[in-house]
Amino acid sequence: MIISFFGHSSLINTDYLYEKVEETIVNNINHNERILFYCGGYGDFDNLCAKICREIKSQHQNCELVFVTPYITKAQQIKMKRWMNEKLYDSIVYPPLENVPKRFAISRRNEWMINESDLIIAYVQHPFGGAYKALEYAKKKKKLTINLAIE
Repeated sequence: MIISFFGHSSLINTDYLYEKVEETIVNNINHNERILFYCGGYGDFDNLCAKICREIKSQHQNCELVFVTPYITKAQQIKMKRWMNEKLYDSIVYPPLENVPKRFAISRRNEWMINESDLIIAYVQHPFGGAYKALEYAKKKKKLTINLAIE
């Protein structure tokens, strides 16, 4: 099972949201199958989800935390190397985006994540921005979506 996360870059009341994300993950995974957590690594919601996934992973050997990068720039490679050295992620994936203009890389990366995923956990409060577009794309693709902002 692959779970991807999409949400706003700035968050308020993260304690409440931490509990909701953790509860949602635990209630939707089968502890006997391999679980991949796909994270985008940008903003408060991504960082919160990655932290929760690391915690869940420490209790379940069948989980892997994957950073899905939209870029392969020198600066991004340095950042990813640091993350791997700090054990923040288990692996890094670069989708087939080499021919995508840089300004579209994040949205195309998000579409790739959604296409690969079985479950989308989101925190989208307003009808604009990248997280909103990702959630709408996931719904269009008939993916199982949980928007914690309206739960």
